[in-house]
Order: sequence, then structure tokens, then C-alpha cells
Amino acid sequence: MKTVIIGGVAGGASAAARLRRLDEHMQIVILERGEYVSFANCGLPYYIGGEIKDRDQLTLQTPQSFKSRFNTDVRVKNEARAINPDKKTVTVKELETGRVYEESYDKLILSPGASPIRPNIKGMESDKVFTLRNIPDTDRIKTYIEKKHPASAIVVGGGYIGVEMAENLKKAGLDVTVVELSDHLIAPLDFDMAADVHRYIKDKGIKLVLNNGVQSISDNGRLTVELQKGSICADMLIMSVGVRPDSQLAKDCGISLNGRGCIVVNTHMQTDIKDIYAVGDAVEVVDFVTRKPAFIPLAGPANKQGRIAADNICNIPSEYEGTQGSAVLKLFDMTVATTGCNEKSAVAGGLDYDKTYIYSGSHASYYPGAKNMSIKALWEKKTGKILGAQIVGFEGVDKRLDVIASAIRFGAKITDLASLELCYAPPFSSAKDPVNMLGFVAENIITGKVKQYFWHDVERLKKDSGATLLDVRTQTEVLRGKIDGAIHIPLDKLRFNLAMIPKDKPVYVNCHSGQRSYIACRILSQNGYDCYNLAGGWRLYESVVHEQASEYDCTKCR
Repeated sequence: MKTVIIGGVAGGASAAARLRRLDEHMQIVILERGEYVSFANCGLPYYIGGEIKDRDQLTLQTPQSFKSRFNTDVRVKNEARAINPDKKTVTVKELETGRVYEESYDKLILSPGASPIRPNIKGMESDKVFTLRNIPDTDRIKTYIEKKHPASAIVVGGGYIGVEMAENLKKAGLDVTVVELSDHLIAPLDFDMAADVHRYIKDKGIKLVLNNGVQSISDNGRLTVELQKGSICADMLIMSVGVRPDSQLAKDCGISLNGRGCIVVNTHMQTDIKDIYAVGDAVEVVDFVTRKPAFIPLAGPANKQGRIAADNICNIPSEYEGTQGSAVLKLFDMTVATTGCNEKSAVAGGLDYDKTYIYSGSHASYYPGAKNMSIKALWEKKTGKILGAQIVGFEGVDKRLDVIASAIRFGAKITDLASLELCYAPPFSSAKDPVNMLGFVAENIITGKVKQYFWHDVERLKKDSGATLLDVRTQTEVLRGKIDGAIHIPLDKLRFNLAMIPKDKPVYVNCHSGQRSYIACRILSQNGYDCYNLAGGWRLYESVVHEQASEYDCTKCR
């Protein structure tokens, strides 16, 4: 049997390797129109920033290594031009010679990937405007920096790649501005969790222009970028506004696509044309949580899909169960990680959810170096099933998110996190790990031990004469800032000052993180008060309000 794979990198290369492990005698051909069959595209920004020194480290496999280890015929610079399902052939063009030939197949796997979106904006053709998707893109950016010595750069798009590029351009010595059409960076985050990221990235010297889009680009020796509001200038620009599935080849041969242009496949990664499979960034997936069709181009799912397609070709029943969107981002010393639904996708998916925030240390507070991380989790009200989580912090963020992502995959409830037995030693965690704490807090809410209110309720409550706001932090904390109109009674003095709090109104309590105010609510509720705890505390509220009021003035760049 002969299997032809169109496209390498994550999906195609993993499919080829799996096919060979399963069938030593199969003929396997990879057709790759680019120069590289398998490379670390997630590592490209770090080569530009100098974190990865050796360019060769980005190349995971070569045609020669594939041949020697997996006995696979890898043909780089061979572009598939047409698929002929009736004849079961692929029309191929050798890009270096111009020769066109037909390649037959018994099974065909499409792994064409996705291409960077290049908006229809005047000035995109400038040689100072770049996208980043592959090694040649990386070489162009790296060469431009080394030869032209630009002093400044604009990154358009605040997703994972855009933020990673901003960090690495800053490390390369450039003055960097990120322009993002949305109100916050990193779309899988909710705004409240992105607020800490905004403050941190600005502290690192990167300027943020949010709620603003590019209208045009002009190149007069230096780039001038006209925005919806104002303009900014720089020596180079990275366009990082997302990717679109590279699915024209599939469309031309009659394979079904969805409205977004993604190749439609079943759970076995089969298209609707017999003996043709598709994997990777070009395919439609099912969102694991909402069970709705989605486009989530990530390397981990692409690798798994390649393996599943290979299994099914070799008559091993294997199914892809959906994509959670688990992802992690390094931003200087900060770590940002997400999995499953955020509030926007939960609403779009019609989910009835509640949410929990905690602010916990990466390890025992008495062991040197502990830093707090902000964690937000969503769960389904009716079942308690975990729907998604977001973590922003420093040390230990990735392992906590991985635990929660695993819990989601196995259908756990938010309260199940309380019972997990996780590794503990002072340098690594606390006896009550942040994941456990997330479960404890949710359990208290679900069982009615405490009611909560949120940062977005505060402005309304400040104007509500029928509500009492109570701050139970210390005097020193309150002097740094507080919610206007809140009564201040430190927690340790609360029992002796209950008479100061009206009993005929609900009481809305806050502390720094929500922990002391929970204790205050327990005291108050057992003394006959109707009490609510500020989820995430003053710290979260202040961070969000500060960032909502913060806007970079682009008019001064004219």
C-alpha cells in the first residue's frame, strides 16, 4: 500500500512516523512545497530574540533523517497542484525544475496547515512589513534586524505569536508597540485576567495600543501606521492577526469545507472523499467542552490528529475526541496559560456557568521565592463540571493548568479538585495546593457557605443605598486604595464592631484576594447578616479598573 502525505511539519510528519512504526512495508511519500519538512514553528520567535542561538535547532527532521530512520520518501520544494480522486493521483510540480508529474496513492493525507492573514491594507507590500509562520519568514526578519538595525517595531495583533514576538523584539533591543483591535491581549483570556498581563508587559517597556486597528501603512524611509485613532511610526512591522486554513487544494477536488474554509472531517480524520484524510491547522475540529465546530490551530492537536489518521489507515480504530485549546505563553518571566472555555465562548456555547477566582502562592510562603498566581475557573451550574480555566502568574502556572486541563478531559467537577492528592514540599507547593484551593472555594459557593459578587458589580453597588460595602483589610492596605464608600473594619476587629454594620441591608465584603473576606462573611452570616464576598478581591478589582482607564495616546506619535 502507498500513502501520500501533502504537507509536513506537525500533522504530516507525525502521520508519516506513525505509519512507518505500524507498517514497515508501506510506501510513504511526503510532498512539501517548502524547504523544510519538519521544523519547530513555535520556537521561531525565540530564535529572533536570541534565546535560541543555533538556527539548526529549529529543524526537527530533514529529508535525509526521515529517509534513514523512517524509510520515507520526503520531497521538499514539491508542490501539490491538484488532487484527482477518481484516478487517485496527485498532480505535483517540482518548484526548482518546473517539472510536473503525477503521483499515485492508495491513501492520501492532507496536512496543508494554515497561512498568516495578510489584511487588505494599503502598504502591506512594504519590505519592512513581515509575517511569521515558517523558517524563511524567520530568516527575513532576523536578516532585516541584523543588517538594517531597526530601532523600533510595531506588532499588529496581540495573540500568542504577537505577544511572543513583542517580547523577543524587545530582547533584541527594539522599542516595541503592540496594536490590538480588541480590548485585551491573548483572546482566550477574559479581560479581567488579561489586566495583569497588560500591566506587566507595560512595566517591561512595551507599549500597548488596544481597541484600535490599522487603516493603512506608508513607507517613507520609516513606516507610518495610520490607526482608527491616531498614528504611530516604526522601522518595521510584524503582522500577526491570525491564520486562515490553507484549504484551496481540498476545495478544488470537491472535499467539503465549512464556512470558514476549514476541511470538514469525521472523528477518524476522514474527509467526505473516500481514502482522503486531513489533519492539522486546516481542519475543522469539535470544541471539547461546547461540542460545537471550531477552528483551533495548535501543534499538540495536529500531532495527535496525524497519529489518528495513520492508525485508521492501518485499520486501528482511533478517534479524535475534540480540542480543548490548552495553551501556555511565556512573557519575560510571566506565564499565561488557558484551557477550555472563557466567558465569551461559554456564553456563545449557551452554557449556564458560574466562576471562581483565587490568588495563591506558587509554593509555601515561608520558603523563599514564592509568587502568587491568579486563577480563574468556570464551571457548569447544574452539574459542577469544569468548563475552563485561566492562570496568570510566574513559577508553577503550567503544572496547575495541566492538572485542570486533565480534569476537564476526564469530565471532573470543580469540587473534585478539592480532593486531588498533589505533590507537596515547600519549594514546590503548599499543603493546600492552588488547585485544591480552587476546589475548596467553589465547594463553599456551591454548598451555600458563601455568596459572591464580582468586580463588574462594584460600580452599581457603590450607587446602591440599599447595600453596605465593607473592607476588612488592614489600615496600611486601605491607605493604598479602596472602594469608595466602603466601611473599613479590619477582619481581626470585626467581631467586636458588628454594631457598625446595618443589619437590614446586604453586606458586600472585600479584602485583598477574597480569603479574609470569606472569613468575614462566615462571621457575618452566622450573626444574621446577608453577606457577599468579592471574588478575586480588591487586587483583581483594582487591576481591572486600572487597565480599563489606561489608554496609550497615539496622537503624540504623529
